Amino acid sequence: MSLMKSFLGAAASLALSAGATLAEPALVFDLGGKFDKSFNEAAFNGATRWAAETGESFREVELQSEAQREQALRRFAEAGLNPIVMAGFSFGSSLETVAPDFPDTKFVIIDMVVDQPNVRSVVFNEHEGSYLVGMMAAKASQTGTVGFIGGMDIPLIRKFACGYVQGVKAVNPEATVIQNMTGTTPAAWNDPVKGGELTKAQISQGADVVYAAAGGTGVGVLQTAADEDILSIGVDSNQNYLHPGKVLTSMMKRVDNAVYEAFSAGVDVETGFNVMGLANDGVSVAIDEFNEPLITDEMTAAVEEATAKIVSGEITVHDYMSDDSCPVM
Repeated sequence: MSLMKSFLGAAASLALSAGATLAEPALVFDLGGKFDKSFNEAAFNGATRWAAETGESFREVELQSEAQREQALRRFAEAGLNPIVMAGFSFGSSLETVAPDFPDTKFVIIDMVVDQPNVRSVVFNEHEGSYLVGMMAAKASQTGTVGFIGGMDIPLIRKFACGYVQGVKAVNPEATVIQNMTGTTPAAWNDPVKGGELTKAQISQGADVVYAAAGGTGVGVLQTAADEDILSIGVDSNQNYLHPGKVLTSMMKRVDNAVYEAFSAGVDVETGFNVMGLANDGVSVAIDEFNEPLITDEMTAAVEEATAKIVSGEITVHDYMSDDSCPVM
């Protein structure tokens, strides 16, 4: 759906009942598109699950440039859509500007904190889920060398990397973790060719398991890993199905649940700060028919034990975003 089509549709609905307050929700995707098989697609899946269960509809828009962020939020708010959910930290500054102008509209931002009375800020404990897949990578590795490929080089992606390294080192303190970031601009989220090139470079250095936290770029990582006969680890959505028997697991960041819960609450969505982690099913590892043959009993037991200890506080996984260092990197 094009940006213009979405806006025209919203305007048409508003015209049908100019004096009414619409309760139809809206979802604004980040750059990379709703079918990135990762972060955006997880958001889309949450919205479509809500629509399928309720029979209701929602509006959506895929951005084509950074300049459209504020425009998209403002036009949806002007159209009376409520709540308006946006997928991605990059909406932060635009939302800071728009939210005060529409005090009766609820906004939900994922991966960023915006301190406004009509905003729900949803963040995830990605480091916890990354710790678990790091443990699995270390147990699956035959070479003692594993890799991490991030998208845009920002603290959020460093948070994934730091959690992953901690999990790897918890299993094998002598392991080597090779790390690369795809780039420093938003284009880094949608460059599968570069993702494949980085994967090959890591393989040449001995990596036999590679974790991708790179949005659409990760599709290239997973494809190259499968072609080169090593294991990969997916992110955000369950990507195990993309290459059955070659994707060790996926670190699921339940963006779908965040969107589903916001849409379900509607105009009554609770504002404020919301954290989703292992304790409330905000992150998890994916095990299904596509990767079950790769998962040993030892892996399962280790993940279950670590999960319980992280939830109880017995294990503390360092959060890079609270302190921009990583004790084991």
